[in-house]
Amino acid sequence: MTPLTRRVRVIGGAGLGLFAVLVAGCDGAPEPAAARRPVRGATARAPVTNDSAVVDLRLHPLRITPGASESVERNLFRFESRAASAPAPSADPPQERRELPVAVPSGPPALPPIPLRYIGLLDAPAQAGRVAVLSDGRGNVFYGKEGDTIEGRYLMLRVGPISADLSYLDGRGRQTIRLSGQ
Repeated sequence: MTPLTRRVRVIGGAGLGLFAVLVAGCDGAPEPAAARRPVRGATARAPVTNDSAVVDLRLHPLRITPGASESVERNLFRFESRAASAPAPSADPPQERRELPVAVPSGPPALPPIPLRYIGLLDAPAQAGRVAVLSDGRGNVFYGKEGDTIEGRYLMLRVGPISADLSYLDGRGRQTIRLSGQ
């Protein structure tokens, strides 16, 4: 016998046993109170009776008379704005509603920050002066001295021992990049 067959037979036998227990316990007749055995340590309870009065269910407010319903103009499957209803009259005098002006940003949008890191400095005073070593974080390394164009988009303004100043080629977006260790 394979393990799968054995497993199916065990599950089937357990299901039949459970069904037999349920059928034997549901004979339809309630168990008499005298046949019940008290549980050790349990407190005595009063027997439950079904002599409680039936509460009147007021169903007349739920009845709808034909023609008395309001016509509904709302369609759940259409995207429309709700009709503006008239405000309810109040005892207070109406107050003027002043709308605040909406803040509109003035000028051109801000430039994104320059995504380069200053990772080193080459100092050769006899040949080129200070040369900054920059990285874009993707494995590309760029070299530049003051006045050089870096990556075709940025202008090297100043090279210092702990920072470098760059800007976009048009002179906007000046940013100081501090020396960072890897």
